[in-house]
Formats: sequence, C-alpha cells, structure tokens
Amino acid sequence: HRAVARLHDLASCDDSRIRDRPMSATRVETVAPPLDSQGFLRWAWRQLTSMRVALILLFALAVASVPGSILPQRGNNPLLVDEWIDQQPTLGPLLDRLGFFDVYGAPWFAAIYLLLFVSLIGCVLPRVGHHWTAMRTPPPIAPRNLDRMQAFSCETVDIAPADVSSHVSQELRRRGWRVRTGSDTAVDGDPGGVWVSAEKGYLRETGNLIFHLALVLILVAVAAGGLFGWRGNVIVKEGNGFSNTLTQYDAWGGGRLATADSIPPFSFTLDDFDVEFERSEAQRGAPRLFEARVAVQNEPGAGAREELIEVNSPISIAGAKVFLVGHGYAPSFIVRDSSGDVVFDDDVVFLPQDGNFTSTGVIKIPDSDPQLGFRGLFLPTSAIDDIRGPHSVFPDADDPSVFLSAWYGDLGLDSGVPQSIYSLSTDEMEQIGLRALVPGQVWEFAQGEIEFTGWTRWSSFQIAFDPGKEAALVASVLAMLALTVSLFTRRRRIWLRARDDEQGSTLVSVAGLSKSEAGDVSEDVRAVQQIAADEIAGHTAASNETTATETTVNDDRERE
Repeated sequence: HRAVARLHDLASCDDSRIRDRPMSATRVETVAPPLDSQGFLRWAWRQLTSMRVALILLFALAVASVPGSILPQRGNNPLLVDEWIDQQPTLGPLLDRLGFFDVYGAPWFAAIYLLLFVSLIGCVLPRVGHHWTAMRTPPPIAPRNLDRMQAFSCETVDIAPADVSSHVSQELRRRGWRVRTGSDTAVDGDPGGVWVSAEKGYLRETGNLIFHLALVLILVAVAAGGLFGWRGNVIVKEGNGFSNTLTQYDAWGGGRLATADSIPPFSFTLDDFDVEFERSEAQRGAPRLFEARVAVQNEPGAGAREELIEVNSPISIAGAKVFLVGHGYAPSFIVRDSSGDVVFDDDVVFLPQDGNFTSTGVIKIPDSDPQLGFRGLFLPTSAIDDIRGPHSVFPDADDPSVFLSAWYGDLGLDSGVPQSIYSLSTDEMEQIGLRALVPGQVWEFAQGEIEFTGWTRWSSFQIAFDPGKEAALVASVLAMLALTVSLFTRRRRIWLRARDDEQGSTLVSVAGLSKSEAGDVSEDVRAVQQIAADEIAGHTAASNETTATETTVNDDRERE
C-alpha cells in the first residue's frame, strides 16, 4: 500500500519539480494543513480517549488521593484541621487555599475524576461496537500460503479433500470454535481445493471490555456515594437513646448533595451492652463478646423493634448501616458547690487508653461559683506501682476506682473558641489537689465536693449511608472475573487446506496464528492434525470393513 501511494504521489507531481533530478533522488514533501477549531477538538478528543491518557489519569487520581489519607479532612474532623493550621501558620493556610484539607471536594480532584470518567467511556464504548461487529463477522478466508504462518504442518493422505474438510469443521464447531468453510477454484496452475477457517478466543476481548465497563461502573458508584452518602460517629451511654439528627452526632460528614433533610428520621435506644473478657492465663483480657441490644424506631411514632448489633454484624435502619465500633466506661459523679447545692449529676464518657481500659476523661462545671474542672483517670481493675503509677490490670470492672485532679477558676468557655469535651484548659485555673476515689466515696474541698457514685458502659456507633456500595461491590467482582477471563483466554486462528496433488493423493496443510502476544498455537495445530488423523483412520477402517464384506460375499458366491 505504501508503494502504491508513493507511485500515485509521484505520478501526480508537477514535472517542473522533478525535471532536473533523477528519479532516485526525487522526494515529495507533503505539509499538513493547519488545524481549524473542529480539527483541534477532534485531535484533543482522540488524545483524551486513548488508553495511554486513561492510564495517566488513573495514576494521577491515585496520587491526588494521597493528601486525603495523610492530612486531616474537614468532612471528618474539622477541629483537627483547625488545630493543624494553627500549628503550621505558614504552610497551613496555603494548603487550605489549595483544597488539601478537602481533597475529595477540591476542583482539581473533581477535574481529574471527570476526565478519567470521560476518557474511559470514550475509550471503551467504541471498542464495544467494534467487538460486537467482529463477533458477528465470520473468520477470514484461509490464506493460500499457509507455510508462512506461525505454526505449520503438511502431510499427504489417501482420502478425499471434502471428507477431511467436513470432519474437521464439524469437530471444531463441537469444541467451541467459530468455523467458516469454502473452496477455491483453480487459478494459474493452482488446482484449488477446500479450506476450513476457525477462530477462537473472543472472550479475551469480551473480558477486557467488561473489565473496563466495570471500572466505569465503579466510578459511577463512588461518585453516587460521594455526592449523596453520609456517615457519622456517636457515643451512646447504656440506657440512653439517639435520634438521627445532625446535632446528635459527635462527628458527621456528608456528600455535596447530602443535606439535613435527606437524613432519615430514625432513632434507637441502647438498652443493654454485654461484654465478656477471657480470664484464663493464656489469653487473659482478650475480648470474647461485644454486643449491643437496641430498640429501633424507623420513624417517629412507629413501633420499636429489638435488634442486636455485634462486631462486623451491623444492622440496617432506613437504608443506613449501624456499626458497633467501640465501647468504654462512663463513671458517674455528683458535684456540689460550696453551699451544698447539686451542680452536676451525670455519667461522663471516659476514653480508653490501653487494652486494659485505663481511661481518661474531663468534668466541667460552668454553673458553680467559682467554676470547677476535673481531670480523671478511671481504672476498671485498679493497681499502682512505682514504674507505671495508677493503671488497670484487667479490662473488666473487677475493682474500679478513679483518680481525680480538681481545679477552680475560669474554664474559658466564654471566649468563643470551641473546646473538646475530652480536654480541660487550666491556663486560668488553680489546682485544688489530687485524690483517688472508689464507688460511694466523697472528696470534700473548700469550693465544694465530688462523689463517685458508680459507672455505666457506653458504646460507639458509626452510622453510614452509601447508595453506591452495592453497585461498587458488584462492579468489583465483575471486574475481577472479567480480568481473569481476559488474562487466561488466548485468541487464535487455525486454517486447514486440502487439495489434490499430482500423484492423486490429498495434500492437507494446517497452520495457526496467535492473536495474543507471546501466544503459541502449536497445540491447536496438532489437535487439528489429530482430528484429521482420526477421520483418516475411521475412513480406512470403514474401507477395510467394506472390502472384507465384499470378499466374503464373493467367496460365498463362488462356493455356491
């Protein structure tokens, strides 16, 4: 084709351009016309929908996701983001302006995501049409020169060419090959003959296309979850309830299109939380049972139903999943001011610090005069030594006690700066003292008193709504299966030609060509040879049987 095009170019040239030059030195220079706007858009679309650009965008998306896993994100922990910016006064504001604290909602991340989405669709959909057309197209006609193929075999047999072609084509169809048969007429001394063309391995491209379509579906599912999904964490004390509103969450993050009105109005009450720990010496303290019994209402006024939430066994409420992710202790306290009035009577959530549930917490009393604050260390099974000091030696509450540090002064709650309920700012406070208490014990001091009355348990729940998780799961499984099919399927072609030779026998030629890289079709060529050999053996046996029958009949006639 290049030679024909070259001659055509030379023939159409002006004679004045090649008059004074020999033909061997003639060169025709062609200059591409400048691209107009439509041509540029066509070129840009072809570049965007190429597989190379799709791989580059996929790598760029992975790199762009790294800051989201390293830096705190506003959707998950806005207080930690503000703290990070305060600690990094130079770098923090710059990263904030660039969107590194809200990576998955940043315009540059959305641009990469959308370009990858468009690239995959533009790359895959045309290939689907081409593949569909190819699957409906019969295999190509067998080439005349089979000896130039990747694998080739030739032998002479004493059987008609049509019989070989018929038997081989039937057997290949039975084995799942797409088969096409035909015959050639004699041309220029070539006696012609019959041929069989077979092709197999279209599932390779099918699996490849399904894999890429599954990637598109995963992108759609992730986008749906990122836009409409939401998740939040909440700590619920035993005997208390939770209503699914934004103000009830300790931390909440939602998609761009998730609003307070889109949250289903369900509620549940933590009736009981059971926990068991191993007490044998081999695995002492290892958890054996965590389960929360809750009473669930799908909507206000609806009847309550009992549900059991266990680790890795969430429950579904109005399309949202409720997971049990943690638990701990909430010591109970009664605080009185200097006049004897009760200013605090409640359970306080303490956060565990180790596997034996040595827990820390804070009590703030802004209504007393002066304001009071306590830092506490709760020990389910208390012990004290010279090295570790107060600590718990077993996670269950076998011998509970609490160590308190009392302060009075200004808690700093009127400054307008938000504070964590698990930290106490003592910059404007003075320390009263330290004391260890057991349940029922009272600590009296000049500014009032505090009584440790007991403890209860709390459970931490994660509540999540992700409308795209089922589609993402199906697409992931489909992608893995399609990739497996694509990797382990070989696409190849086999041709057989059978024609009469000069000695009156049949010359059978078999060749194969792999359509996959580093593919080998030698086994397929040998399989076709074996099919032809079986037909020859069967034909020979039938001929011998016919000959023997005819001989027997002739002998009988002679005896008669």
